Amino acid sequence: MAKDYGKLPVNAVRRADREVTEEAWIKQFLHSAAVGALATVYDDQPFINTNLFVYDESAHCIYTHTARVGRTQANVAQHQKVCFSIMAMGRMLPADEALEFSVEYAGVMVFGTASIVQDDVEATHALQLLLNKYAPHLKPGQDYRPPVKEELKRTAVYRINIEEWSGKKKEVDADFPGAFWYNEQPILKSLRQP
Repeated sequence: MAKDYGKLPVNAVRRADREVTEEAWIKQFLHSAAVGALATVYDDQPFINTNLFVYDESAHCIYTHTARVGRTQANVAQHQKVCFSIMAMGRMLPADEALEFSVEYAGVMVFGTASIVQDDVEATHALQLLLNKYAPHLKPGQDYRPPVKEELKRTAVYRINIEEWSGKKKEVDADFPGAFWYNEQPILKSLRQP
């Protein structure tokens, strides 16, 4: 008999053999992943927006920022429940049958509520955390001027309060027969080889 997924917790993982329950692994992945996808809804229409983000472990939340007005703001104002996803792809795993082809991967799903940060101190803190994550080699006050209150009027900082999360991964032995890396073709000119 098939499971009724509508009655399962939102963070239930279908494949228990791939579930990661170790919080330290989930936290490390949230700290290291470069980009996340924020899922929101407006009326009955779902939206996904990819964002740079930072996981604030001490506050158990995710911070991101977008324009002051736009789809994310409109959606969160109507419905605060959100889902946030990060993933990493490993090697492609060929098989004798097409249906059995697979891939190594790791992923984390976060479920919670999103809101625009109204407190200037918290918003400045969140923006500095983002700068620390993406430009750790540059020092505030030395290499650049840190965020100031006047700049907060030009952006919206979002806080995703984490209520639930789940992690999963598929990893195989290094000597898996025929495993290969996907030959990604860079879309950005700055990444293309001459």
